[in-house]
Amino acid sequence: MQVKNATFLTSAARAEQFLRPQKPMIAVCGKSNAGKSTLINMLAGRKNLAKTSAAPGRTRLVNYFDFGEFWLADLPGYGYAAVSKAEQAKWAKTLDAFFANREDVRHVFLLSDIRRDPSADDRQMVEFLTYHGMPFTVIATKSDKLSRMKCKERVRAVANAFGLGADNVIAASGVTGEGRDALLARIGQVCTAAAMPSAEEGSEQDGMRKI
Repeated sequence: MQVKNATFLTSAARAEQFLRPQKPMIAVCGKSNAGKSTLINMLAGRKNLAKTSAAPGRTRLVNYFDFGEFWLADLPGYGYAAVSKAEQAKWAKTLDAFFANREDVRHVFLLSDIRRDPSADDRQMVEFLTYHGMPFTVIATKSDKLSRMKCKERVRAVANAFGLGADNVIAASGVTGEGRDALLARIGQVCTAAAMPSAEEGSEQDGMRKI
């Protein structure tokens, strides 16, 4: 999987503005300041495709990006206590509305700071994705802050905290580019699976050929 020219598509504040994907779509979610914008820029090979900020809670909309073979949807960060309860409720409502069309989302990247244990909000998100059968990968961000050995240790700790296997957690850094190849490989698998008809669709196609 290669990314040649990633572009920003649009932002959506309400459910009626959400885009129906024309390509496999991957949602990027996580706590405020988990590094979503930095990760998107790393995948794109560009510095300013997604706007980054030192202040948490900047992303309040669903931002869509076209990566050629797939789309990314950058979701509002959750769990930022410095905003009002009303604003937190608004963000939660946006997330709920976005995931209401679960068939539009082929995969979810859940970002979690590798230096921190997953928060209650993070675990709740994993429970939500697991309950609804939505495939996801945990991205342990900011791996450049730790030594290589410590990173391996923290990947295992994050996986254990979520009740996942270590192969479902990818360490990544927007500073060093660590994890980019692994992420693009995972995205390639998602796109390949999306191009293959499901068992039900295959049966229907077989039936049509027999008529």
